[in-house]
Parts: sequence; C-alpha cells; structure tokens
Amino acid sequence: MSDPLLVDRTDAVVTLTLNRPESMNSLDIPLKEALRDTLAQLETDRSCRAVVLTGAGRAFCVGQDLREHAQILEAGTSGTLDTVRAHFNPIAQRLANLPKPVVAAVNGTAAGAGAALALLADFRIAGPKTSFLMAFANVGLAGDTGISWSLPRLVGHARAVELLMLAEPLAAARAHELGMVSRLVDDDAAVLPAAQELAARLAAGPTVAYAAIKRELSIGDAGTLSDALAAEAQAQAICGATEDHRAAVASFVAKEKPQFSGR
Repeated sequence: MSDPLLVDRTDAVVTLTLNRPESMNSLDIPLKEALRDTLAQLETDRSCRAVVLTGAGRAFCVGQDLREHAQILEAGTSGTLDTVRAHFNPIAQRLANLPKPVVAAVNGTAAGAGAALALLADFRIAGPKTSFLMAFANVGLAGDTGISWSLPRLVGHARAVELLMLAEPLAAARAHELGMVSRLVDDDAAVLPAAQELAARLAAGPTVAYAAIKRELSIGDAGTLSDALAAEAQAQAICGATEDHRAAVASFVAKEKPQFSGR
C-alpha cells in the first residue's frame, strides 16, 4: 500500500501531499495521524523553512472519509466523533501555528475538513477547477478543523454563516473575490508549481520574522489593542536579536540585497 501522506523535500521547502487519490484524498485515520505527526515533526525541523500542502489526483481533499465514518457509526462505537479531539483539533493547531509559512496548492475540490485545512494555510493558490464546499451541514454536522476560527477571519461573520449553513459549492473565482484564495492562476496544472515557487521565495526570507508575524496576527485578530501591543513588543524583542535582523540592517546601509538564514 502507498503512504497516505507523501513528504518531499526540495532545498528548504517541504511539500506534503495527501495521497488517497482514489477517494479524492478523504481523511481516514491513517492519513489524519500521518498529517498530525508530520506537522509536529516540522515544527522543530530547522531544515524546513516553508511548507506546501496539496492533494494527489483531481482533488485537494474532500474532508472526512465518510465510508470509514459510516462503519464506525454502524459499529455503535462510543465517542464516534472522538476524531475531532484526537486528529482534527491537533492538526488545525499545528497547521495554523507552524512557525514557518504554509502555502496550500488547492487543486480541485476542497470540501469539509479539506476546505478547513486549506483555510488554515497562510496562502492559498487555486486554479480554474478549484472549488470550496463547507460541507459539514450537508451531513448534519457543525464545522470542525478550525473552520469557525479561520473562515470568519477571511470572509467576515455574516458570509461565514452563509457558507456554513447553506453549504453550497464556491467556485475559485468567487472564492478569490471573497478573500479565501490568495492567488488564482490560469491553468490548473500551474497550481502546484506556483505554490512551490511562492514557498521557495518565503523559505529564502526572514522566517523568524514570519513566525512572529503569524503569532502577532493570531492575537491581534481577536485581542485588544493592549494584547496586540504586548505581542508586538515581544515579537520585536525576538526578531531584533536575530542574525537576520542585524545582517539585513547592515545590507540596507551598504545598499546590498539581504541574505536571510532563518537565525
């Protein structure tokens, strides 16, 4: 059997490919565990400075594997949705808080938890055949995998209510208009290369600063001004002590292009 999650390294960019194309990359337990554990490893992997998340075949990810879920329901197992706490919650936490940039190459359909995974990335690249579907209500469920946190931040509360409750497909162009897609490319075959190109650019940047920016925004989005100012002071204390900051200032004074090491 092939690995449910493929891990490819090109220089400082790690590409994670959800690898169940026969089921449109639906999330069964082995895939969820592989994604959760790999993200945990990447948190402290200094050789990884940017991550690309994509799906094999014609879909990005259609969310929970409902065939597996139906079997669990049929078996009457207690705690049917324990997977939320065991898998989806830690995946969402690790993906959103990864201290390095994450770019989602959203090829084809991103539905349910699959859409939620894409929305937790820092950037989303999409093509003409990309679509999003907040499918949870269609199977009588509320949202999970951080969708109640990520979606309102991208589209606003009222639009998030509409997308989650009506659970209708959203084409790439409309998703781009709403701010869910960072970049829309003209060719579906260009989605992954464009995402990897962006990730390579980010990997060559001040990654300590990028991690600090992610922390700042997570606090500033929901906190008070005082919370934001405290977070900014802490972030600048960390970034100001880095080799990248000192080298970049020296490069500015010398009118040279800075080279960042991530230290």
